Amino acid sequence: MDKISVHGIQFYGYHGVLPEETELGTRFAVDVDLFLDLREAGLSDDLTRTVDYTKVYDLVLKIGTGMRFKLLESIAERIASEILSQFDIEGGTVRVKKLSPPIPGVLDHVSVEIHRSQEKHVAH
Repeated sequence: MDKISVHGIQFYGYHGVLPEETELGTRFAVDVDLFLDLREAGLSDDLTRTVDYTKVYDLVLKIGTGMRFKLLESIAERIASEILSQFDIEGGTVRVKKLSPPIPGVLDHVSVEIHRSQEKHVAH
């Protein structure tokens, strides 16, 4: 299976369980891998035969900045569900990273990664 990757989509959001997270917000990053057959796009050089990754980017930003979630799992699930609904793909991986988690220690980020496919997709 072929893959389109859109990695490092960053935004400022108000997601979390703690009041500070929902009031002050923090930075997030999202990576998306889309699995589909890219043969027709490669042979025809036609954008309509593939996924326009600028639309994937816009969708992630819309969800990340326009909605609020307590859990990274919920952000990832919503992004995956919308991508499966809006794009002709067989499946995908969504990784959501909280870049400054409220943990008293030194770490790069925390993340959640989910894998979804059309066979298991249930529309919201």
